[in-house]
Amino acid sequence: MKMVYRIIKMVVLTAGAVISVYPLLFMLTTALQPSTLLFEYPPKLLPSQLTGANFAEAWTSQNFSIYMGNSVMVTAASFLLIFVLSSMLAFAYSRFRFAGKSLTFAMLMGALVIPGLTLVIPQFMLIRSLGLFDSYWGLITVYTASAIPFTTFLLKGFFDTITKEIDESVSIDCGGSFRLFLSVILPLSKPAFVPVTIFNALTIWEEFPWALTIINDPLKRTLPIALANFQGQYTTQWGIVFAGSLIALLPVILLFVFLQRYFIAGITAGAVKG
Repeated sequence: MKMVYRIIKMVVLTAGAVISVYPLLFMLTTALQPSTLLFEYPPKLLPSQLTGANFAEAWTSQNFSIYMGNSVMVTAASFLLIFVLSSMLAFAYSRFRFAGKSLTFAMLMGALVIPGLTLVIPQFMLIRSLGLFDSYWGLITVYTASAIPFTTFLLKGFFDTITKEIDESVSIDCGGSFRLFLSVILPLSKPAFVPVTIFNALTIWEEFPWALTIINDPLKRTLPIALANFQGQYTTQWGIVFAGSLIALLPVILLFVFLQRYFIAGITAGAVKG
């Protein structure tokens, strides 16, 4: 019976892996094929001819390299602000007692259920009134504000699992809340920052509607817009589209590969308490 269960388990896992990997493999083979072979019939999973022309064309056309640099800068700046603000906010909710704590935390969590697209118009009006239209700060401000509720929720759940006896030890050593936060809570919470990093970086990296709405200057646009520009009104060079998509996907894959051993641990620990 155990053998049958293992066989079924392996079949299901193998099928799931194939379904997950096949789109990436199809993108890779398409990006490596010359344009003349893309629509040959019957289609071939392994192309008979390989070329890197599509990757070179994707990198040098449609300001792709500039857009990628913009995405790196916006993602890094947004995540830095998200990390600083959310970690301090989560620490306050986890360790302090103050008037309106439950109400304000409930309001913060309520922001998680609001679809982002429903806020585009009020966000646009707010950003324009602040003079941030068509600027990187117009992107960074909204990305930061949108990620704070979820990030705070996840970090607070992890901070709650850290025993409060440590707080008393720091107090005995004449350490205040700032020392407790920097020297104890943050170092112990490294596993929680891994899923936070991956989720927020991926969300900001691939965000399209707000970047398209707020940025008019072609040299300030981000990577998803560059990928959209590869698709023509009447014809689309799919080899270049997939090559650009793979280039855009590479930083995210590398980030996950380097942080994957902490990923599951951080998610599990952060979900213990909320």
